[in-house]
Amino acid sequence: MMPRVRTVAGRASSLFAASVCALMMSVATAADSPPDLSGIWTWDREANRGAGRGLQLWPQDPPFTPEAREKVAAYQALVRPTGDTPGGWCVGYGMPTSTLSSGGYPLEIIQRPEQITMIHEAHNEIRRIYLDERKNTDPKDLIPTRNGFSVGRWEGDTLIVETTMLKEAVDQSAAHSDEAHILEKYWLSRDAKGRKILNLELTLTDPRFYTKPVTVRRTWVAAEPGTRMLDYECNEPAWEDHLRKLAEEAQKNEESSTAAAQAAGADAR
Repeated sequence: MMPRVRTVAGRASSLFAASVCALMMSVATAADSPPDLSGIWTWDREANRGAGRGLQLWPQDPPFTPEAREKVAAYQALVRPTGDTPGGWCVGYGMPTSTLSSGGYPLEIIQRPEQITMIHEAHNEIRRIYLDERKNTDPKDLIPTRNGFSVGRWEGDTLIVETTMLKEAVDQSAAHSDEAHILEKYWLSRDAKGRKILNLELTLTDPRFYTKPVTVRRTWVAAEPGTRMLDYECNEPAWEDHLRKLAEEAQKNEESSTAAAQAAGADAR
């Protein structure tokens, strides 16, 4: 019977060792997992006064190059008489203004291992930050856009995001050329009130438009439980006005046709 006792004891010892190993692996995996930025984040009015305008964060007198000053001045002279803005024409501002301001509208983050998606309620602007092999996409396969092409990586508890392939934009407070490079650092913290805070440090480097890099910082606060994003259909009122005009024209045409038919009938009599 003694060998059987030793066998049972040996199995128990093996099971204990396996359990300890599994526990250690679980703890290590949890420690290696990056912070979860998912959720809805709103403009932190306590840290940033006002309604969330980009001019509150971007330098009022940026270190522009002569080329940038000339192009921005020409744009401002063009739109000053009418007060036109991209937002007024239902065009999203793009990076970095969309992230720095968005008029105080909320931001939703959806985090997956391979991609982080940022959805700004304002203009339904969407950014996709690639963490997988897509970040190695050949630049020849990319098209410059207002939000550019963003890739990310984790350095400890900080998300590092680099954005390139931006279209030249002189119609936003943070004007930039198509050579701009944006570096973002995101991390979580708690304020004195215990609120969950999303922090951002953003640096724009653009040798064509700026004589030196510009760095700004902002924060968001986690939205109250139950908060949801709303649709931002900027073009919907214009579409509804267009339908009303079509209906009015159709009514006028119908009335004209009816009048013509009645006149033709009277002549026939």
